[in-house]
Amino acid sequence: MSTSYRTENIERTERPWGWYESISEVPGNKIKRIGVLPGQKLSLQKHHQRAEHWVVTQGVATITLDDKTFDLTVGQHIDIAVGQVHRLANHTQEAVEIVEVQFGAYLGEDDIVRLQDDYGRQ
Repeated sequence: MSTSYRTENIERTERPWGWYESISEVPGNKIKRIGVLPGQKLSLQKHHQRAEHWVVTQGVATITLDDKTFDLTVGQHIDIAVGQVHRLANHTQEAVEIVEVQFGAYLGEDDIVRLQDDYGRQ
């Protein structure tokens, strides 16, 4: 027997670069929907305790992964290993959205190590 359901109580967290919604969290993984406003970017960062998988669902996402930068379009995806330097940016005039799946024993927001940030966050 299967059960399906839809929830409308998803909380959106606003950030200077856009927003994110936490869709699901169970021990070991968290799923987020992330929107990046035109011309904005997240901090250049890494994580000590989690890996991530990103799937582009809208727009053209510019990805920095270690020392490489490239674009991904709708349906394309990338894996980010624990400790790998990465950034998500939107260099277009259209919205960019991704689905992010986090994997790891600890998935707290304080696991973000910001290496460069346009908004003065540490």
